[in-house]
Amino acid sequence: MNDMSTPPSPSAELRAALSEAGLRAGVADAEAGSLVRVAPLDPADARQLARLIRTGTKRALKAARALREICEGYRVDLPGLRVRQGRIALGPVQVDDAARLARLLGAVPPATEQSDTDADAVRAMLGQAFQQATGGGTLSVSVRENASHILELGSIDARTARHLIRALQF
Repeated sequence: MNDMSTPPSPSAELRAALSEAGLRAGVADAEAGSLVRVAPLDPADARQLARLIRTGTKRALKAARALREICEGYRVDLPGLRVRQGRIALGPVQVDDAARLARLLGAVPPATEQSDTDADAVRAMLGQAFQQATGGGTLSVSVRENASHILELGSIDARTARHLIRALQF
């Protein structure tokens, strides 16, 4: 029996969730202990599982899709934009794309010409512009180690993404 202080194993949690949804699938820990194996699903159960995942992440998926489309329209490339664990991970971005995004959010670059290519200046500019444009939302922005032309952007929740989308639409 599982006491209240020990959370269920990932495989037990998944097994319970599938069962609660009426889906039949074998779930087991892999030999390495760090992976969970799901036995093949019958096609109807696979479709139902896909529907449940989409429903559960609908807001985040919808916001991610809208954000991707808007950014593409402004030629801001966010190749790592994905929904992970219910949040929208923005991922890596080239410094010039991050600078463009910051300017779209209302950032005023410093007077020096180099500011749009200096990763630390763009990081600071984007962080501040993001917070102002989203009404206080925060975005983790860091310079990628050993690749100063790339910034790593963190993840945001669907609500913050909607604020970001509104800011980019106007």
